[in-house]
Amino acid sequence: MTNRPPAEPGMRLEDVDTPALIIDLDAFEANLARMAADAAAAGMALRPHAKMHKCPTIGLKQMALGAVGMCCQKVSEAEAMVNGGIPDVLVSNQVVGAPKIARLASLATRARVGVCVDDLENVDQLSAAAEAFGVDFEVLIEISLGRCGVEPGEAATALAKRIERAPRLRFGGLHVYHGGAQHIRERDERREAVDYAAGRARAAKEGIEAAGVAVPRVTGAGTGTYEFESASGVYNELQCGSYAFMDADYSRNRNEGGAPYDRFEQSLFVYATVMSRPAPDRAVCDAGLKASSVDSGLPLVADADLDAEYTGASDEHGTMRLGSSNRTLKLGDKIKLIPGHCDPTVNLYDWYVGVRDGRVEAVWPISARGCMT
Repeated sequence: MTNRPPAEPGMRLEDVDTPALIIDLDAFEANLARMAADAAAAGMALRPHAKMHKCPTIGLKQMALGAVGMCCQKVSEAEAMVNGGIPDVLVSNQVVGAPKIARLASLATRARVGVCVDDLENVDQLSAAAEAFGVDFEVLIEISLGRCGVEPGEAATALAKRIERAPRLRFGGLHVYHGGAQHIRERDERREAVDYAAGRARAAKEGIEAAGVAVPRVTGAGTGTYEFESASGVYNELQCGSYAFMDADYSRNRNEGGAPYDRFEQSLFVYATVMSRPAPDRAVCDAGLKASSVDSGLPLVADADLDAEYTGASDEHGTMRLGSSNRTLKLGDKIKLIPGHCDPTVNLYDWYVGVRDGRVEAVWPISARGCMT
């Protein structure tokens, strides 16, 4: 059951109940506009990844700025997006098992649906379901970069031929996403990783086209590398997601010359309350493991005027070490934290609280929270 919202429009920020997931709307809107402009300038289609924000309201805002649709990782995420008004979804993942495939086919009666494959048998399963439901699927081949996917060459070409022959399936191209490259810290090393991925994409594309099958799309890229995919000459669609919010882990990436990666602003914060001051150099807030994912490290304290470090998380508590300038931090004070990893942090909440000029402007449901099937 969805929890009640922690805030209402018009409320002062300091009155928002905590823990809460808040969005700085000015920074968020600037991020959306910047990515849309970058994609347009590079002549790239933009299909942002909804696994990050899990919110159709945000997806529609991205589409209003030119995005062609949404990426999703699970059928249930795609269902939430379509239910929220998104007309075009790509499940950038394999969908295996009769129940999930049937749900995907049912979804295709209401929206344009794409899906990825790396197995001939899965192609036949998708085709059978599409025939049974009287729908069409766009099917993309995932090229391996160490996780799912097939090798360029004979395996990829065989899959393309099978898709092209299969009833009710359209061959949509290649999915070549290098997730491991997004958080390589140094810019030149990120570029090298994308050069490798682009080389595999190019080899697969050329092999399939040599067999007489057109490859209309090569899709991939993320917030940390999209400039390199855009310049590669092989990708024509971007799947960036985290740019809308950013997080502490992305802040550790570097631009050329070692400068911090600052193309996008931090717009997502966990809002927390000081619930204990057990020692002069220690404060405890109400945002622990159930409020912020720590898979990419502990949250950072965002408030510039606080000499404080978040040093430990338990289920319901976050412990902070305080410098001498924070001796007056009081019980009940509110603080903003930058989550280590935005995607799994978002999945802990039911609502976004959009804030501008110290006031709550919007409250949006995170409709795809917990969508894992």
